[in-house]
Amino acid sequence: MRVRGGREARGNISVPVLAAVYIGTVVGAGFASGQEILQFFGSHGPRGLAALAVATASLGLFGYLLLRASARLRAESHAVVLRYVAGPVVGRVIDLVLTFFLFGGTAAMLAGAGATLQQEFALPYWIGLVGMALATVLTVLFGIGAVVRSVSVIVPFLLAAVLAVATATVVARPPDLTFTAPARAAVGHWAVSGVAYGSYNLILSASVLVPIARLTPRARLGPGAFLGALGLGLGALAVNLAILSHAPDSAAAEVPMVLAARLLSPAAGLAYSVVLLAEVYTTAVGSLFGFANRLVGEESPYFKALVIGGAAAATVAGAAGFSTIVGTLYPAVGYAGFLLLGALALAWLKGRL
Repeated sequence: MRVRGGREARGNISVPVLAAVYIGTVVGAGFASGQEILQFFGSHGPRGLAALAVATASLGLFGYLLLRASARLRAESHAVVLRYVAGPVVGRVIDLVLTFFLFGGTAAMLAGAGATLQQEFALPYWIGLVGMALATVLTVLFGIGAVVRSVSVIVPFLLAAVLAVATATVVARPPDLTFTAPARAAVGHWAVSGVAYGSYNLILSASVLVPIARLTPRARLGPGAFLGALGLGLGALAVNLAILSHAPDSAAAEVPMVLAARLLSPAAGLAYSVVLLAEVYTTAVGSLFGFANRLVGEESPYFKALVIGGAAAATVAGAAGFSTIVGTLYPAVGYAGFLLLGALALAWLKGRL
């Protein structure tokens, strides 16, 4: 996304496109599997709906502030924005958190493949784990072009599948809004859970939102951020209600949304499993590429070795299990992301945005 002149740097990105990019960076395999929605919202029962509202507001407000900072600096990299709003020390800490999350996200996706194949096809967990690692490495070694193509093809199908299964499930079986599962909650308090969900997703989105802000008129930044946050909130609500429709069985499943799809019909379960595996693949590809590219750069002679070594390490980490990784890694990154939220809020209050 290189831009040559000042006038060309703005005016190309519309509000719907900006919102779609925001949604696309957040709605990945963790979202579509239902596991992160279960742990951050569904486990809190009725208060999970309030947590969803908090998360939506956080994604809208802080996403807008991040875009404003990016547009002000005309930044091409999230590192520039982090240093500006948080200072060199805290900005570096947030950058390290983001880099670590890219590695952890790779491990989570490999584990997600193992869990899906084990739950739906009774295959050994390690087959999905190792098989997805191999597919991810082969794609990333072909470079950013292969990464972009793999993501752009799958995401629309994923969104359609998520909404179709969630809607059909809620219509067929009303959700149990009284259900709670404190032991499954990633964060103990519902309000903190909502902010943490927004926090880690904002960190995840930063590497994409920052460069795209240069191509968007300032007047569109707010509407785009809040429209994207609203779409994310409604999508998460649909998944949450679908999970609650099959509680408590869904709370015990590694991949709750595949369970919901299978209970609609065996064909729906199979179709959703295939789409989810495809999204696991694209998320793993993006995370592994981002991790290696951030550390050494795609043009580095060490890039391929780091890709292979990173995937091997992620495979070992993925042995911990999908739900365990989601319940441990995502909240930790969310808490660390409070640094970014605080820095953005302080910069805004000081008039620096």
